[in-house]
This record gives sequence, C-alpha cells and structure tokens, in this order.
Amino acid sequence: MVVCGDDGLARRLTAELGEVYGERVTLVVPPASEPPLAVGRPARRGRWGLVPSARALRAPAGEPLAEGPQVVEAAEPDEEVLSAAGVAGAAALALVYEDDDRNVRAALVARRLNPRLRLVIRLYNRKLGQHLEDLLDQAAIVAEPGLDPRERDSATTVLSDADTAAPALAASAVAGTSKVVQADGLLLRAVERMPPGRGETADPGLCTLALLSATSTDPAGSESSVLGGERGLQLLPDDRAVAAAAGRGTVALEAVAHTGPAQAAPRLGAASLPVASLFSRRLRWSLAGIVAAVTALAVASWLTTGDHPLHAAYITLLDIFAINDPAVGAPAQRQLLQILAGFVGLLLLPVLVAAALEALGAFRTATVLRRPPRGLSGHVVLLGLGKIGARVLARLRELEIPVVCVESDPQARGVALARRLRVPVVVGDVTDEGVLEAARVHRAHALLALTSSDTTNLEAALYARAVKPDLRVVMRLYEDDFATAVYRTLRVAHPGALTRSRSVTHLAAPAFAGAMMGRQILGAIAVERRVLLFAVVDVAGHPQLEGRTITESFRPGAWRVIALDAASPEDRRPDLASLPREGADSSQGLVWDLHPGYVLKPEDRVVLAATRRGLAELRGRTGAPAARP
Repeated sequence: MVVCGDDGLARRLTAELGEVYGERVTLVVPPASEPPLAVGRPARRGRWGLVPSARALRAPAGEPLAEGPQVVEAAEPDEEVLSAAGVAGAAALALVYEDDDRNVRAALVARRLNPRLRLVIRLYNRKLGQHLEDLLDQAAIVAEPGLDPRERDSATTVLSDADTAAPALAASAVAGTSKVVQADGLLLRAVERMPPGRGETADPGLCTLALLSATSTDPAGSESSVLGGERGLQLLPDDRAVAAAAGRGTVALEAVAHTGPAQAAPRLGAASLPVASLFSRRLRWSLAGIVAAVTALAVASWLTTGDHPLHAAYITLLDIFAINDPAVGAPAQRQLLQILAGFVGLLLLPVLVAAALEALGAFRTATVLRRPPRGLSGHVVLLGLGKIGARVLARLRELEIPVVCVESDPQARGVALARRLRVPVVVGDVTDEGVLEAARVHRAHALLALTSSDTTNLEAALYARAVKPDLRVVMRLYEDDFATAVYRTLRVAHPGALTRSRSVTHLAAPAFAGAMMGRQILGAIAVERRVLLFAVVDVAGHPQLEGRTITESFRPGAWRVIALDAASPEDRRPDLASLPREGADSSQGLVWDLHPGYVLKPEDRVVLAATRRGLAELRGRTGAPAARP
C-alpha cells in the first residue's frame, strides 16, 4: 500500500492501514513535514530522503505483525518518486494531497505505471471526480484488454474528506449525533438511547449497534477510555449481552427519512416586501407612532370642524408637510390642531431620513452578504467557511436548518455559496468581542466551530458557553488527547449541555482505508472514540458468510449483516450510497428486515455493520480477492 499526502489525513490513513488491516505501507510526504508516526528505532537515509523505521504496528488477532511504514520524502509525486515508492507492484495507492491538481497528475502517472492498481483519490471538485473515475478505469481496460473485468481488482474511487465528514458534523449540530449513514436513498441514524427503567425494554430499532460504556453517562468519565471489559464500550453486541447490560445506554440504528429530491419551496411573490429586513424594529415602531398621531389629528379635525373625513385627513396632511395656509382667524380648535400637526411633521422628517438610509444599506448588503435577521432564534451558528464549512453549510440548508455563518476571510471558499443560498454571514474574527453576538449566538440552537485552528474553536466554544450555558456545541478538533481533555472539562463544567468534539480526519480515514482495501464504504459513525463502518460486501468468496444464515453469520464485536441487496446481479447499482434512479422499482433495493433463518447465497450482496478489525478479517484473509463491488 502506498499513501501520498501532505496533511493529517495521510498520517491517519497510514496508521489505519497498518494498525487495523496489518498492511505494509509506504508514505510519501513533502520534505518539510515531520515524521508522521512515533519512531522506535534509528532512521536510515534513503535515496529519496529520510526513511525512518517506525514502531511495529498492531495487527489483527492471529495475524503476523506488519512492518513499520516507510516514509519517503519528496516534493512532488512524479513518476520517479512513485516508482521508488513501489507503485508498480503495489495493491493500492491513495493520493490525499490537499491540492486537487497534484492528485490528478499523480493518478494519471500511477495508472500508467500499474494498470491493475487500485486508486483512491481525494478531490474536493465532485464533478471532476466523476469524470476522472471513468477516465482512469477506461485507461486500465485499454492497458490490459484481455483481462476479464470480473477478475480485475483495479478500480478508481474518488472521495472527499469534506463530503465524508459533512453529514456527521451537520447531524451533530442538528440532532446531537454524528451517527448518520446514507444508503439506498434512506438516511440511517444511530441513536443513543438512555437506559430503560425497570420492566421496560429499549427500542432496538433496526438493530443494536453498541453498548455504551459505564463512563458515558458520568460527567467525569472519558467515554470508555478508563473502563474496559464488560463495563467498557461494546460494539455489535449479541442479544445476550444486551439483555445482561442493565442500566447501560445503547446505540440503535433507525431509518429517519427518504433523502430523495425535495420539492422546491414556493418563491415569494414579487409584490411581497421584506419590511423586517429593510427596517429595524425601533424604526418600525417610530413609523407606527407617527401614523397613529396623524390618524388621531385627522379624526380630531373631522369631529371639531364637521368636514368630510377625507377632506379632514387631507387638511391634516397639508398641515403636517407645512404646505397649508396659516389658520389665521380660524377657531381656536383649528389653530391648535394645525400647531400639533406641524410638530408631528418635525418628528416625521428624521424618521424618513433614517428609513431611507436603512433601506439603502439593506439593498447594498443584499448584493454582498446578508446580515442576521433581527429576532432570529433557534438557528445554527457555523464558524468557518473553508472547504469543510462549505460542505456542512450545504448539508444544513438541504435540511432547511436556519444558519448564520461567521468567517474572518471575505474571500473564503464558502462565502460565495453562502451568498448564493442567501445565508447571513458575519465577517470578523470569532475571537473578537461582538462577533458572536452579531451572529445571535445567545438565541442559537447550536454552535459548529469548524475553523482550522483547534484553539480558535475552543475559545469560541468557551465564549459561547459563557453567553448561553445550555448551547449545543460541536468542535472540530484534530488531536485525540486534546479532544478528550476538552470533552471531559466541558462535561464537568456544563453537565447539562451537549458537547461534541469531532476530527475530520478521524471521520474520513476509515472510508479512505476501506476503499483502498476494495470495500465500498457507505459511511462511518463514531461511537464514543471508536468507529463503526458500514460496508457493501459480496458474499461470494467469504466462508464466514456464504452458506450461513443471518444468525450464524453474525460475529459479536466484529460484524453483522444488517441489509440485503434484493436487486439481481445485473441490475445492481455500483454505488449504494447514491440515490436510486427516478422510476426505479422499489422492490429492487435494500431489504432491512431480514429473517434470521435466511441463508446467504454466493450471488448475494449485503451491507455489513463492522468494526475496522472485523472488516480486515473479512478482507482477503481466506484467499479470496477483495474486488470492489
């Protein structure tokens, strides 16, 4: 396995492949980067730079230990560097540079060096990724035209860490959980359920995915990092373990809703005027008071002079605008009303000037960035509009969740998206006084801190907690130790509030590793500080599944079959994470309510909930090829 990258995702992916799957990995990094893994033995100087001998990585039970990853330092992943890294004989290559152009160039070179190579490419541009997959797969077919496509192990998978992590981050802010997976047009959510009372049974949903640790409900706990064994976190428990875990919370999988295209919301008519966004509340009250005063003067003039009501209103308006003749020689009542009307006219002039200025400012900012509406509440405050923040913003707007964004850089990637979606944006540093107040954080439902700086996210979260102690907070934090310390501290300080820390690389690395191993990963959910994967697997070639019933194929703590693809092999969709075609037969989808006695056949394709080690055990350890569905 070869991994090329220049940030934390490359290091996390390298550790994932070595520790979980027991693979030998070569990591290609720029010369300026630090050694990505702990060094256990003295480093040796290779032709391409520093090649440290890292610590021995843990392998799955019963497997030999993998060698430490080799680190090749090179500025660019050109043909010479890729050849030195062993791409010509590698099984898979991951290109996870932050630069899309560099990944595309390296992918074209790698496909020429090894047509059978399985490519996993990190691209932010989704449209380019679709075309690149077809191009590189076609290049592999042209290079070896005589090879049966069913026996071909080469494939191209284009993934985005932003797209992989965005659903989990958005769900954390909206529903308080990041445990969301999309499969066959359904949005599946892993819900944390409180321990049932005496004589009650917790709803298992589609299935029970985990038993939470005994420390998960303790404000001083650290999410199963202290306790182990039966009191620690248990992934994929069997029915006996669930029944015996009295007083323990569970994580159950349930279907939320169909995620097909939603009907477009009706547009406001052209005649509707957004008065609330044009004029402030004080200005609207001032205008209302003046209208009431004019009405009262018109009524008084009608009653005292006996004129027609319309004529009395007309005379009053002339007096207010000072274009009527002085009431010399008129009755005292008429003279008094004219003086009062002139006084109201003096009050009206500054109000009209203020209204004109506010409307002009509103129209000018409407073409640039919208301001948070006055009186807004129950919204999500999103800090950071980089590539991660932009994807999360799109997800939140798909769910029709009101959002207010905060970004220090007016030229950030997501600012244009916010302008197009008409989402309010506050431009400023979140650490400056008054910026979060302008985003109405005191009335917000949740705070999503997704800037690239851990300390900035933490500072914003602490300040928001001081303003609103019960605010739901989700922070993007990279370092696990730092995230654990922050989580424990905030839970102790605010036990009644919901706090979550998420790492984009932690959420995305399992999907990239699964694609390198030849698995289609539908999603990855974080359960405390561990990860549970949902993968599509062909039954053929897996004796742990083939010819066994659903009950017999279940291995507690490793994997369980949760769905069966009912479509015939020739009608199956390559990507089950995509939406079904319009007009497709509803019976040709995933079957979730499986009979325990159903016998899995070689031609079946199933969806597994599996731990990373369980998925590694299923992968090719029996001699079967790990072909991508």
